[in-house]
Amino acid sequence: MPDVRAALADRPLVLDGGLGTMLEARGHDLTGSLWSAGVLLDSPGDVRAVHADFVAAGADVVTTASYQLGYDNLAAAGHDQAAVDALLAASVRLAREAAEGRAWVAASVGPFGAVRADGSEYTGAYGVSVADLTRWHRRRIQVLADAAPDLLALETIASPAEVEAVVAALEGVGVPAWIALSAASTAFDDAGYASALAVAAAAPEVIAVGANCCPPSLISTVLDRVPAGVAAVAYPNSGETWDAASRSWHGDAGATFADADAWMDAGARLIGGCCRTTPTDIAGLVHQLES
Repeated sequence: MPDVRAALADRPLVLDGGLGTMLEARGHDLTGSLWSAGVLLDSPGDVRAVHADFVAAGADVVTTASYQLGYDNLAAAGHDQAAVDALLAASVRLAREAAEGRAWVAASVGPFGAVRADGSEYTGAYGVSVADLTRWHRRRIQVLADAAPDLLALETIASPAEVEAVVAALEGVGVPAWIALSAASTAFDDAGYASALAVAAAAPEVIAVGANCCPPSLISTVLDRVPAGVAAVAYPNSGETWDAASRSWHGDAGATFADADAWMDAGARLIGGCCRTTPTDIAGLVHQLES
């Protein structure tokens, strides 16, 4: 595969969609605190197969099943640090095997709230200092970087403080990254988006900034505040709403990519889906962008 920075300069790249959604479609129960990380532990072949389905649909980038992998939640499930390191590396290997040289691999780095599994990635209300968040993110980022993905995907980052923390944790890892804010998080207002995106975009490792894991209608709110000349990343949910208390989705899916042309006009170079989006949705997006 060519260098991903060069590819981005040439054309928009299509991301994959909802890994957890498709694992559920294969019969896995993701209502536990480990979410897709539990499937990575128990059924890695299904994780590889879902990645392959998105590649077959035309995705240029597949994102690893490491979003909820953390040392604290895995410790509570009986896994020591070495085991977590091995799982993080395995998530990259499985995605690489599924890609078969046809797609880039982005190693997913979820927010602190994802490991808590309490919905706090939509509030940023962690009660944790920037320094502690930096330490918390750093080891996981370094282990994933050592597994040699093409990119790091810092996803659903839920507050200005967590943006500062992940930028610090990225320093010196030597792998290009994108940082996507939680556009549904109550921790950001308009000024907060602009400031956080500027902080993220200034990091040497960062090649794109934007938003994910939100209704499609909120994507433009963030893209409009991406600094001029910086590539943007956009991958919303289907339009349904997550209820953290019941751990279930509600509402109806909409036309997830109806505004994709407008996102490209606003600078989006990485476009895909997040929760509840499928390979069929991604195939439709590929066709839309090619048209």
